[in-house]
Amino acid sequence: MASSKQMVFGLIIGNRSFFPDTLAREGREIMMRLLEKEGHKVVCPTPEETKGGAVETLADASRCAGLFRNHRDEIAGIIVSLPNFGDERNAANAIRMADLNVPILVHAFPDDPARMLMGGRRDSFCGKISVCNNLWQYGIKFSLTSFQTVDPDSDSFRSDLQSFAGTCRVVRGLKNARVGVIGARPAAFNTVRFSEKLLEHSGITVETLDLSEVLGRIERYGDEDAKVKAKLSQIHNYVSSRNVPTSSVSKMAKFGVVVDEWMESNGLAGTSIQCWTAMQEFFGVVPCTLMSMMSNHMLPSACETDMVGMIGMYALQLASNTPSSIVDWNNNYGDDPDKAVIFHCSNLPLHFFEEARMDFNEIIAVNVGKDQAFGTVVGRLKSGPLTFCRVSTDDLRGRIRVYVGEGDLTPDKLNSFGGYGVIRVTRLQKLMQFVCQNGFEHHVCISLSRCGRAVAEALEKYLGWEMHYHET
Repeated sequence: MASSKQMVFGLIIGNRSFFPDTLAREGREIMMRLLEKEGHKVVCPTPEETKGGAVETLADASRCAGLFRNHRDEIAGIIVSLPNFGDERNAANAIRMADLNVPILVHAFPDDPARMLMGGRRDSFCGKISVCNNLWQYGIKFSLTSFQTVDPDSDSFRSDLQSFAGTCRVVRGLKNARVGVIGARPAAFNTVRFSEKLLEHSGITVETLDLSEVLGRIERYGDEDAKVKAKLSQIHNYVSSRNVPTSSVSKMAKFGVVVDEWMESNGLAGTSIQCWTAMQEFFGVVPCTLMSMMSNHMLPSACETDMVGMIGMYALQLASNTPSSIVDWNNNYGDDPDKAVIFHCSNLPLHFFEEARMDFNEIIAVNVGKDQAFGTVVGRLKSGPLTFCRVSTDDLRGRIRVYVGEGDLTPDKLNSFGGYGVIRVTRLQKLMQFVCQNGFEHHVCISLSRCGRAVAEALEKYLGWEMHYHET
């Protein structure tokens, strides 16, 4: 439900007695129709439950709160819409009494300058300030539309709604999330250290599985096992493995079966997996293809046991409703200060590639040999819009911190192995100064979407994480 495009919103229509009731009734109909047209479900008092289905009195607020509580497990966010000035107190009272602890969007209808006499004017511009003041006094966190007033049937409001829905999915998805780490942190990767306790304090539980247990469980499966054959078929249908030894693909299938069973039994939303170089030395493949498949099917998986990196992937996935990935900020691109090469060996989902194939990991093969290093998914990344995100635990200050921003994957050519692309970010050098000065990791999570606003709002405002938003 957390990643579904269809959301359930609680809707509060504000009303004030000395404005015509028709404004509130018409506003409710417009908002209900628009939200349902956008594919969402709406929980809102009916005209039989409150006057015009709006919230004006304390009794209205109590009825609305009771309705919302009855749908507590469904409602992912609340929208307060003001067709007129609205009653500033009882919109806030309804939210306080419902006690859903979900994101809130405050919206106000625009006035028509030609209709400013009593009977036609709304004064929602002013009413929105008063409603927000009451929410602030109550200690209730809320989001705003891009403009102070906005026509619900406009591209601007649709964009606001899309972003708010993404924020709601991130908040709901990360609450009580369960994630898994397979294997120990590679000794050469101090950069991916993290605090399980800080994640637990934010409601995110980390389960662990030793790599020796994985290899031991794999030994129980033969090549003719039905589950192994099914996973083998999934791999062949997922990506071309024409130049990969059959024995390597069979090992991947068994690894995939064990990981699938462990994730299902522990209710895990995503994983991070040890890579360098125990799996290659003692098992004979890299896990990249299996990780790529999981991420492509909305079960994000990060390499090198970068668990907080995987949390960033999960946030991007929830916000955009598309697969996400993790890459390195890897190279400069010539002398263009706003461009860089992003790269991984790689475990990127097929969603990101123009075209891809399975191959061996050219970096790890230097140490373990080519035959022990098959399983990467390689190719050039698609050009298009991109959102990047990095989550990190600051153990010294007891904080979870994040940076988020947007850019573009460009069509620039590059001769490389692994999964690779060229990214353009306005003021990239300023961002890199921030990353280095503040001790962030070399990994960054990416999504082929524009969802930076939704992620930043969710993680900073509603989850209380420390945020740096790289505005472009």
